[in-house]
Amino acid sequence: MDSRGIREKFLQYFRDHGHEVVKSASLVPKDDPTLLFTNAGMVPFKNLFLGLEKRGYTRAASSQKCVRAGGKHNDLDEVGYTNRHHTFFEMLGNFSFGDYFKEGAIEMAWELLTVGYGLPEDKLWVSIYTDDDEAFKIWNEHIGVPHERISRFGEEDNFWSMGDTGPCGPCSEVYIDQGPEVGCGKSACKVGCDCDRYLELWNLVFTQFNREPDGTLIPLPKPNIDTGMGLERLAAVSQGVYSNYDTDLFSDIIKLIEELAGSRYGQDAKCDISFRVLADHCRAAAFLIADGIMPSNEGRGYVLRRVIRRALRYGQILGLKGTFLHRLTDTVVEVMGTDYPELQQSRRFVDEVVINEEKRFEDTLFHGLSVLKDEIDGLRTKGQSIIPGGLVFRLYDTYGFPPDLVEDIARDEDLTLDLAGFDQAMAEQRAASQRSWKGSGEEEIPEIYRRLDASGVQCQFLGYETLMAQAKVISLLQDAKEVDSARAGDQVEIVLDRTPFYGEAGGQIGDTGWIASDASRVEIEDTLRYPANLIIHRGKLIEGVLSPGDTVKAMVDDKRRNSIAHNHTATHLLQAALRETLGEHVKQAGSFVGPERMRFDFTHFAQITPERLKEIEMLVNLNIQKNLPVTTRIMPRDEAFRLDAIALFEERYGDQVRVLTIGDGMSQELCGGTHVKSTGEIGVFFLVSEGAVASGIRRIEGLTGEGAIREIQKEVDNLKAVSGLLKTTPDQLVTRVEHFMDIQKQKEREIESLKARLATKQSEDIITTAREVNGIRVISQEVPAANPKDLRDFGDHLRDKLESGIIVLGARDKDKVFLQCRVTPDLLDRFNAGNIIKELSALVGGRGGGRKDMAEGGGTKVSELTKALSKVYDIILK
Repeated sequence: MDSRGIREKFLQYFRDHGHEVVKSASLVPKDDPTLLFTNAGMVPFKNLFLGLEKRGYTRAASSQKCVRAGGKHNDLDEVGYTNRHHTFFEMLGNFSFGDYFKEGAIEMAWELLTVGYGLPEDKLWVSIYTDDDEAFKIWNEHIGVPHERISRFGEEDNFWSMGDTGPCGPCSEVYIDQGPEVGCGKSACKVGCDCDRYLELWNLVFTQFNREPDGTLIPLPKPNIDTGMGLERLAAVSQGVYSNYDTDLFSDIIKLIEELAGSRYGQDAKCDISFRVLADHCRAAAFLIADGIMPSNEGRGYVLRRVIRRALRYGQILGLKGTFLHRLTDTVVEVMGTDYPELQQSRRFVDEVVINEEKRFEDTLFHGLSVLKDEIDGLRTKGQSIIPGGLVFRLYDTYGFPPDLVEDIARDEDLTLDLAGFDQAMAEQRAASQRSWKGSGEEEIPEIYRRLDASGVQCQFLGYETLMAQAKVISLLQDAKEVDSARAGDQVEIVLDRTPFYGEAGGQIGDTGWIASDASRVEIEDTLRYPANLIIHRGKLIEGVLSPGDTVKAMVDDKRRNSIAHNHTATHLLQAALRETLGEHVKQAGSFVGPERMRFDFTHFAQITPERLKEIEMLVNLNIQKNLPVTTRIMPRDEAFRLDAIALFEERYGDQVRVLTIGDGMSQELCGGTHVKSTGEIGVFFLVSEGAVASGIRRIEGLTGEGAIREIQKEVDNLKAVSGLLKTTPDQLVTRVEHFMDIQKQKEREIESLKARLATKQSEDIITTAREVNGIRVISQEVPAANPKDLRDFGDHLRDKLESGIIVLGARDKDKVFLQCRVTPDLLDRFNAGNIIKELSALVGGRGGGRKDMAEGGGTKVSELTKALSKVYDIILK
């Protein structure tokens, strides 16, 4: 059975057993910003396990893409050296949220493994928590697993906790005995051994307790089930191979690596490590980039960069030259794009990101080798033969140099490595990384909102159809607590049963307006949405008393909402124009939509030329002029994806989605925001700026409607004002400015010529001030120079005239002192300009340094310049 069949059989089995099959969530955890990556199948369901969210199902199943390459769960450095470690993998899982428990989970797992996948019952072993007699009874008496094939383990192996406190429970693992030929050969080898004989397939977690701060375990009223089984391991077992890398998930990738390297996988143990690293890391890179993560020097982007650079280094070990990794990520798209459409949609973008990173690594590799060479030269000078572990770590951390690369170079240089020091530095870095990771920057949902949502409090949104509605107050909050009433002057948060107010989401700012009754009036300053159907109205009670149960009228500020709609629809037109002009690799990476302006972040590598920006701006305005209809439809998520509707990287969409279409499909996006009825309502779009905000991420800021017109008028006014100052007309302004610039350049050339003549004359005069100290001609003189460059010019003239000697020049400009020292070549074995300038700079309250023949410095003690220059002769005497 191929991997696709294995995945489909798993999901279909649980679909047939009443489970909701849930699409894989993004690798960027939406509901747990404390995690670097989605690293387990349960991560997208965390709030369900915690009772903080409700969905329309109590049973679920998924094939969740996962990455374990950073943070607490990090397998990066193990990949390549074993048959089963991966940075990227798929976790098959079934989940119960207060529905079935141990018996149901165990029954279904056993039936699927033995009947569905045909695994031999006599080869399957089970582990349970040491005192979980309930699980033992189910496995032994109900399923029929002999007691000798059931192992009991302690808390470290078979008890799962979400944290120091909170939901937790015992777990039970299913193993398959692959035979003694793949084992360690030890007589004590059994379930739990680190070798590959007893391979863990499926982990069933029985979340039945809540751990209190004092460690007490309190039974949960509704226990949960969380299971996880690696697709790669199951594929290996089902396909009769002992290594995940021998399955069809990797075969096409391995085959391409063989072609590129000109060697066969499985022929050389050391080379096989590189094969496995490349095969694994190209999958991780493709999926991470497709989910919107870009290589960078921090957080998730730093992990991606390390994954890519580790792959490149192991590719070089195989002898691969030039850019090659993008060919492997392209094969990943070919193999897995059918099952993960986001790969197909991001194909070109993944290609460009990887190629760009490959080229960057060439530069860093060059710099890293230079650093290593300088360090080795320094060690030899000191008569040392051990490369410090701190240096090995710095090369690894900064330049992506694996220790084995440094080890190879060290071997060639007859040096050794301080690997213990390197290991210590690595351990310290991992600990620091775990301490410093502050999450993804997403705002934590306040506990009170979670409780309201979990208790079933919902607010019906009416804002697509109306900006005014009658509603009932169902909850009133102050200082994160529910209250019975609020009075004039109080800051409050109001939850209504229905509202026309849009809660901030998808980059669109929340509405403002009024909530009023016969007895009260609240000015709404902001509206928020948590988590999905809870809309919070924040504001100040201006008059009266407000209480839960009151009937009120909710009124949105219509002028502000309309301005927001103009800007939001404009972002859709802008994205369509960007994709048409720059390519389909353009994807939204963030946005801000407010009443005064809009901001759109998108994926693209290069600065956009002024000509191309004008073309983009023109395209947006042409589509505004066409007055295209803007329509919305609610449809199944999968149907929307089949229509190629654009979705955001990080969003998690429900089964039903809202698709916004402009015209006949020139723009089609999943969007829950508010928009105009037709593009003509926008009026005009003005592109204010374009620039970089991160590696591979560009930002465009723009204005629409009245705001755009006011900005255009302001720029026209400025143009007229400048034209008036230069006594010309706006259409002749460029020519006029160019004329004045030519005059300016001519004057600057004349000034430089005069300064050079003056410097020559002054240098001739200064030469006569030279004093002989111990047979050395020394010039120490203050000269009229406004900056270090002028001082340098003086020095050049003097050096040309002074055949042998030492020159020290000083200059002052307001509150600054400039110093320069020159030593002629014949004296370099006795004097160092850098040392002289350091000593003099300290006298004027500053610092300096440079080469042996020329150095510069300065300070802020202007009054000390004369004294410092007179000190030069004493320094030479020493």
